[in-house]
Amino acid sequence: MTPPTRILIVDDDPEITSALARGLGLHGYDTLSEHRVDSALQRVREGALGAAIVDVMIGADSGIDLVRALRAEGITLPIVMLSALSEVEDRASGLEAGADDYIVKPFAFDELVARLKVQERRARTDRPHRARLEVATRRVIGHNREVVLTEREFRLLQLLALHPGEAQSRGRIFDALWAGDGTSSENIVDVYLGYLRRKLEPVVDFGFEIKTLRNRGFMLDGIAPDMQ
Repeated sequence: MTPPTRILIVDDDPEITSALARGLGLHGYDTLSEHRVDSALQRVREGALGAAIVDVMIGADSGIDLVRALRAEGITLPIVMLSALSEVEDRASGLEAGADDYIVKPFAFDELVARLKVQERRARTDRPHRARLEVATRRVIGHNREVVLTEREFRLLQLLALHPGEAQSRGRIFDALWAGDGTSSENIVDVYLGYLRRKLEPVVDFGFEIKTLRNRGFMLDGIAPDMQ
């Protein structure tokens, strides 16, 4: 039996949070609630969510800033924003930050559910093929295409694939793959990441990409490949 989709509700008003949780529960959803931007950010990082409903104003914080932070980390979770603000510029700010949809309060609950379902379908449709890593042959097998990697390229991809969605610093990668062979410069990491990116394009063929996160390192974004 397929477990219910889990929706994260981010709002500092407990009455609104409770009402949303009850209503979504009646439509077959599971829910979690967070009342602060920092805790919501951490909750999304933990994964296992189908979508998020984020209020524009979360106490003294901004839901728009939360959405912007999530997108900056490469997190593609569907997000629907709620707000009492109906001006065009307010809606535009939310969408430009990376929200997938924007609903103005008050709203009909059936409309919210319908929009969530649209985002769920879109996420499923956009979800690319799951690739496979073959350790013995160093092959990456994707959708109608496969590539053979060098040993160092494969080990680099394997390291990132073991920690999908987690930033790996340049220093950590260097220590794991190059520190023991006398290589003196961490720039070698960037060189091999360039090799990998060129071999694994376009993203749709393999279902993931390697992203650079400023001041944090590199991350495998998308559907982590199976390893055999």
